[in-house]
Order: sequence, then C-alpha cells, then structure tokens
Amino acid sequence: MALNAEESGRLTGLLSEHAERITQRWTEITAASLRGRLSQAELRRQVQDLHRGMVAAGQGGTLDLENESAGELRAVLAEISRGRARQGFTASETAVSVYAFKDVLWELMESGGTDSIRDYVAFTSLVDQMGLFTVESFVRTRESLIADQAEQLLELSTPVVKIWEGVVAVPLVGTLDSARAQVVMERLLQTLVDTGSPYAIIDITGVLAVDTQVAQHILKTVVAARLMGAECIISGIRPQIAQTIVALGIEFGDIATKASLADALRHVLRLAGVESSRRHPRRES
Repeated sequence: MALNAEESGRLTGLLSEHAERITQRWTEITAASLRGRLSQAELRRQVQDLHRGMVAAGQGGTLDLENESAGELRAVLAEISRGRARQGFTASETAVSVYAFKDVLWELMESGGTDSIRDYVAFTSLVDQMGLFTVESFVRTRESLIADQAEQLLELSTPVVKIWEGVVAVPLVGTLDSARAQVVMERLLQTLVDTGSPYAIIDITGVLAVDTQVAQHILKTVVAARLMGAECIISGIRPQIAQTIVALGIEFGDIATKASLADALRHVLRLAGVESSRRHPRRES
C-alpha cells in the first residue's frame, strides 16, 4: 500500500526529527531478536542505511516501494537480504530487521491520539511491503545459492582421473540421472581432449542399481567417447548387476565389460601393448 503525499510527508518528518532515537531503538530491537549473530556495528550500519533509504523515498511525494524514488530503499533491502542469505540466517531473522521498525513507530506515536493511530496503520502497511520485498529477495538468493551448490556437488561427484599414461577413469557412485549423465559425458570428453588419452574406463562399482535408463546414459557416453577417437571399457559389473542387465535385455554390443577396475586396467594395458606381470616370491636355491 502506497502512502499519499501527506502521509509520506509526516513519515519523512518523523524519520528526520527523531533520526538518532529511531536508529538506536531500531538497532536494539533487531539485535535482541538476532541474539548476537550480527555485530552491533554492522547492524547499526544496516539500520542507518534503511533509515536513509526511507527518507529518500519519502521525499519523492507519494511513498511507494515500487516508485523510482524508492530505488535506494529497494537496493538496501536487497543487499541486506542477500547478505543474510549467504551468512546462513533464516528468512524470519532477515525480515525482523524491517518489522522491528513497527515497534519503534509505536513508541513514538502511542500518545498521539486518533490521527497518530491512523498514521501508524498507514506507515505499518509500508513496512509490510518492505518486509515482503525482503523475504522475496532472500528466497531468490537462497535458491541461487542452492542451485550453485548442487552444481558444485554434481561436478565433485563425477571426477575423471588419469590412472595411467593414456588411460582415464570415471568412477561413478550413487544414482545416475539425466543431469548427472550429461556432466559425466562433458567432463569425460573434455578430459580426453586435454590428455589425448585413447582409453577410458567407466567404473560403475558404486552405482546402486542399473536399469534401462542408466544403461542408456552409459551407452551414450561410450558412443560420444568413440566419436572422439577413444575406446571405453565398463568395469564394476557385479553378479547382481549382471543378472539385472540380462533380465532387462540390455545389450552392450561390442563394448568391453569387466568385473573390476583392476581387470579393466589390465585389459587396457594389453590393448596398449604394455606387459604387466605379477610378482612371485623368490625361490631359495
């Protein structure tokens, strides 16, 4: 709800006349609700910025958070919301910095009669509008942070490691969905380009279950690697997974499959012409 020119003028006058008292009480009330999670100096600076933004918005005549004159106030509210979201505060703890202004207003206006009560109702409607804007900004920031963290976890959960000269491996753990399969393919292909490796091992030992969808993701990755000139070997085919693959009628075609990563590495070394030998204990003469 917007304040008309008269209401806006009275609020601006109140803010200017009692600037120090408002800032002090606003800081105290907010600090009590945050229980020391934010320093007094930082909290006071934020309150002063909010106070200054409200005064600037009120000087434009009709006070509405959507007006151009409220640009500074919106910027302050958004900055506080983003900062609190990154620091781990809740939406309630963030909005309380705005809603605490209602208590300060009441202390200033409680003995002013009917006209003051009418103004108080109008002023608090603006505070509600500010609080809603704060929560919306907070939620957008949190959603962005969660999306970034999910992307980082996705990348960390699909490492591509070089295990031998010309051989890279992708150890998969957990569930392989479409989004993760795309990351696996991109990281594997990029690593093949960067290292010039002709062989790649896709290890599914840590994959919980292999169904038709998972198999399709793996096959697409193998085909993409072949188009880059690299041969893929699938390792980690446990007995349970082998039975599931047979039951589902999944065909891997001419793709080499091995029971373990070690078996796959030995297979690749044979293909590369590298002799591997096991050490035997020396016989005593």
